[in-house]
Formats: sequence, C-alpha cells, structure tokens
Amino acid sequence: MNCAGCALADAYRINDEERRLLISLSQELASVQKNWWRAFADEMNPRFDHYISLEEAAQRLAVWRVTVIPGLLQTPEYRRAMVWVEHPEMPSDQVEKRVEISVRRQPRLEDPDFAVDVVLSEAVLRDCIGGRGVMAGQLRHLADVSEMANVSIRVAPLGTACGNLGSIVGSFVLLEFPSLPATGLVEPPVVFVEGYAGDLYLERETEVKRYRDAFTEIGRVALSQDTTRQLMLSIAKEFGE
Repeated sequence: MNCAGCALADAYRINDEERRLLISLSQELASVQKNWWRAFADEMNPRFDHYISLEEAAQRLAVWRVTVIPGLLQTPEYRRAMVWVEHPEMPSDQVEKRVEISVRRQPRLEDPDFAVDVVLSEAVLRDCIGGRGVMAGQLRHLADVSEMANVSIRVAPLGTACGNLGSIVGSFVLLEFPSLPATGLVEPPVVFVEGYAGDLYLERETEVKRYRDAFTEIGRVALSQDTTRQLMLSIAKEFGE
C-alpha cells in the first residue's frame, strides 16, 4: 500500500501492531484534510470552520437556542434571509455560497449513529425571519425533521421564561465524540458558544459539566416532542394565513 503511514512505518522499522496504528492514524488525518468545508473557508466567520470539523466528527449534539434556528435545521430560504439581515450589502453570489455551506452540512442528519437533541425557546419559532412564508416553510421543515429517529426537537414555551435557566445561560452546543477507530481513545466533549464578535470553545471538565447540567435543567421545562411538533405546525399555519 502506497501511503504516508506506510512510508513512515518502513523508515522507522516498527513492528506490525505499531505499523497498523500508524497507517490508521495517517488515513484518519488524510480523511480530515479532504473535508468539503475547506473549500468554503473564505466564506465562513473566523474559526467557524473548526466548529464544522467538530460537528462532522461528533456522535451527539445537545443544542439550546434562545434565538435563530440551528444551522443544521435551516431551510435555504431561512438561511438566505439570515445572511441578508447580517450582511445587506453582500453580493448575491457570495450569499448563495453561504447558503450552500448550510445545505452541505445537513446530510449529517441522515447518519443513524449521529444523534441531535435540540431545545428551542418558543421565541425562535415566532421570530419572523425572512417573512411569513419563509417562516411557515421553516417550521414545517422542523416538524418533518423532528420525525427522524435520531433527531429530537423540543420547545421551551415562553410561559416558563421566569424559571428557565436557558434565559441566563444563552445559546450553546455541546458536542460529544465517538472513540477513534485506530486508538479507541475518545476526544473529550466540547461546548461551542457562538458570539457576534467571536466564538468560544470550552473544554475544561468543570465548564462542560456546567453546560451539561444546564441542558438537563432546560430540558425539564421543555414540551414533549409530540407537543412540540403540534406547536410548530400550529405556528406555521398562523404564518401561512
């Protein structure tokens, strides 16, 4: 086999077990380097390409959003409207590249080994981004995606805002990872906090635990998946009228 790992293995005259490990690590690295988002690096906010690489590698996401539908769940129309709001002067071709980034992320949801647990503030569903037609389509899309076996979408109703820890914590994503095929090691979980002026990646065990506990607490005031789906379709109907 002609590969970088093989060449290193030959050069260092390592044993068979070490050789298999080195080749596996080399192949994992090569796979990462070929990932699709590298071609869109110029269109992303600084360091967001790092988030996408984590998202692609993750086994589970726990997402809490106070504002805006998560990118993995956005329709192209919703994403386009979001870009125009943030960058009204941006040329159309550049806008479409950003829409494409969002679309290219979403096949990840089709992986049955990838679990997504989303809790949204009800305010996210009622914020009329892009107009009533765009929001109606976005909410129907959420209702459809929520029926996937590996996706959970729940809503924390506005009536519970006085007791909802999520109002204090703010939006975040907790990413957890599977063991690496070559070594069996597991990457520690990461909390991603997206900000308007910059993003945070939190990895300390104490920080991750605080966010994990917060997500559990937020989930306690959220509606069930079935009730959430009915609410999304109801609000979609209101927007469509």
